[in-house]
Amino acid sequence: MSEKADLNQGEQKQADEYERAPASVIFEAIRRDGEHELKRPFSALWWSGVAAGLAISTSVLCKGFLVSVLPDVDWAASVSNLGYTVGFLIVILARMQLFTENTITPILPLFLSPTWGKLVQIARLWSIVFIANMAGCLAAALVLVFGNILPEPRLDGILTVSRHYAEATAHEHFAWGIPAGFLIAALVWIMPRMESAGEVLMIVVVTYVIGLGEMSHVVAGSTELFILVSLGELAIGPAIFGGILPALCGNVLGGTGIFAALTYAQLREEI
Repeated sequence: MSEKADLNQGEQKQADEYERAPASVIFEAIRRDGEHELKRPFSALWWSGVAAGLAISTSVLCKGFLVSVLPDVDWAASVSNLGYTVGFLIVILARMQLFTENTITPILPLFLSPTWGKLVQIARLWSIVFIANMAGCLAAALVLVFGNILPEPRLDGILTVSRHYAEATAHEHFAWGIPAGFLIAALVWIMPRMESAGEVLMIVVVTYVIGLGEMSHVVAGSTELFILVSLGELAIGPAIFGGILPALCGNVLGGTGIFAALTYAQLREEI
């Protein structure tokens, strides 16, 4: 027979509030969210994905703004990467469709009930969201390059950030995409435990680490590559096959192949 502390009604209520939700409850919450995403209509997924591609581009903007005003010293990256968190804050808090969040959310229903139908639904979701994200990133890049919407010194900062990202090889983008995918999937897993203030802090911490670690995030990085393509500094082939697709594979491996799989493995007997 389990023992309980002798608490009055108010104290018992407080204890209930502070009790940590078990991992199986978090799994079920994310699984239900995944089931909902799999059933959403094309138009809802598409426009949310386009909006996410546009919004995530503010990470490149804000980081570039900080780079343009900071001196070229080692510690500058610790400040400029605070700007990298802005786009993720907008996208995640606004519940837009970001591809890397979907490396775990719709996968949990598949792990729990593996069927060809579920696999087809995931392929549909991933295809729509990824292409929509890319469309949003391309639109943002074209506006930045040809829209004359920023002062030249600020645009120079964005170009510095973009050129640095494009210097990585395909192998490096793949390898550096793995921890980025893992961290985004971990963020999705953590979010149901968070209050609103905690959500903001956790998004900032995780995405700041991704930026500071110069990891490859396929959506944010695509804006940087599309900027260089628009300027004629980078051909579309190397941008896709040398940057976007390797980062995509790395993000999926880190988010789905490692984090989501390990999460399911630890809970399989309980659920």
